[in-house]
Amino acid sequence: MSANAIERLITELARLPGVGPRSARRLGLHLLKAKDQRIPHLVSALNQAMQDVKTCTTCGALDDTNPCHICADEGRDATSICVVEDVADVWAMERSRAFRGRYHVLGGTLSAIDQRGPDALRIESLIERVNADEIKEMILALSATVAGQTTAHYVAERLHGANLTITRLAQGIPMGGELDYLDDGTLSAALTSRVSY
Repeated sequence: MSANAIERLITELARLPGVGPRSARRLGLHLLKAKDQRIPHLVSALNQAMQDVKTCTTCGALDDTNPCHICADEGRDATSICVVEDVADVWAMERSRAFRGRYHVLGGTLSAIDQRGPDALRIESLIERVNADEIKEMILALSATVAGQTTAHYVAERLHGANLTITRLAQGIPMGGELDYLDDGTLSAALTSRVSY
């Protein structure tokens, strides 16, 4: 393997989210040290993912079936839908095992700076799902950022008058969090979202 091939591998690894140049070099070196054992399996997994993984036409999640295994699961609550920004958010919610309904992936948030308006997101398909299905509750599980809250407000406004309950995730102090270490925004959200004891 030439130095150019090594540099190309490191460059491609560094393009992955969360992987900087140093991490890319470490990953590249790890792969190359055991290239006969690691690289064929990695290439095979990447090829299989490229061929088999598709976007669910119902919710927008990624799976090797369409509809995805969550949308096809009859044991899940079809009357409750959790709206998230990205597929990674579906995976995070599933790890918690706290939600047994279905999902809708918007594909991002509204952002004037990035010139991403409502047409760039899967908002219309969400509205179609609410109108076609017997959805009783919609949980807006969007980021506690300006873009996330703007998007949540827009979606709630678009569904104003629909016969469903619209809720959002609680915000505030995380489990194990100490007040002295929290930022002002988190404390403010915690006070605003307080509940009866």
